[in-house]
Amino acid sequence: MELRVLNYFLAIAREQSIVHAAESLHLSQPTLSTQIKGLEEELGKQLLIRGTKGSRKVTLTEEGMILRKRAEEILDLVRKTENEITMSDDIVMGDIYIGTGETDGVRLIARAAQKLSSRHPGIHYHISSGNAAYVSEYLDKGLIDFGVVFGDVDLTKYNALETAYSETWGVLMRRDSVLAAREDILPEDLQDKPLILSQQESRGGSLTQWIGREVSDLNVIATYNLLYNASLLVDEGLGYAIGYDKIINTSGNSSLCFRPLKPRLKNKLSIIWKKYQIFSKPAEKFLEVLCELLTLTNSPDES
Repeated sequence: MELRVLNYFLAIAREQSIVHAAESLHLSQPTLSTQIKGLEEELGKQLLIRGTKGSRKVTLTEEGMILRKRAEEILDLVRKTENEITMSDDIVMGDIYIGTGETDGVRLIARAAQKLSSRHPGIHYHISSGNAAYVSEYLDKGLIDFGVVFGDVDLTKYNALETAYSETWGVLMRRDSVLAAREDILPEDLQDKPLILSQQESRGGSLTQWIGREVSDLNVIATYNLLYNASLLVDEGLGYAIGYDKIINTSGNSSLCFRPLKPRLKNKLSIIWKKYQIFSKPAEKFLEVLCELLTLTNSPDES
């Protein structure tokens, strides 16, 4: 597959029309159609469903949707690589890509970025959010430079900076719910309640060990990827969401409240990157600043 043809395919997917895509690419329609037909023959799969005679709209087949996702990732990685290689040796500027879950610990990333920007204002930061599986996938594909994760790290695959920051598990609930009067939530309090779990924990993890039951024995009514979405389900009375503190604002007039688990369940935050990673100059400088900040944060004089 040629990168040029992948760009052509993405233009068609974006415009939902070979005619409009050809116009945006400054190509003739027959030339573009020939290129895409060649791609389909190369892959041995139909990628587009052409419209009827009266309609110019095209839709993607299942294979076409897979190719669109992968083509976007491939071309993003190509652009990232080109930017890293073509930068002058005397100038530190470019992009840093970071994947993270929802956490107040992103403040550490923000502090490092702010400190580095005073030295190298030409660096730009791109933050994408997802769970630990998302972060690992994007690291493995080279689409992000750093990942922010909680809990154990696979040190056979990643290098890690463990921070002093940790997140506390607890239950997000409506203020008028049965458990809202409690200061802490015990395992037995949740065993018969409708629960909203993160997708990662719904497959088993530290939380289910804390409760002392298998996921199949719990009343898991919904799962979430981002806690904000889960908070909307909670607000509508669907159930109790289990997640980290400080992500959802429960102060003031909020209809929601947060109660920590007892015994306490905490996870340490780590910043990870692939082993044997060759960093761009911006990512290298960013890691240096992170190490500086963590040295200060973890020093006895700061505690």
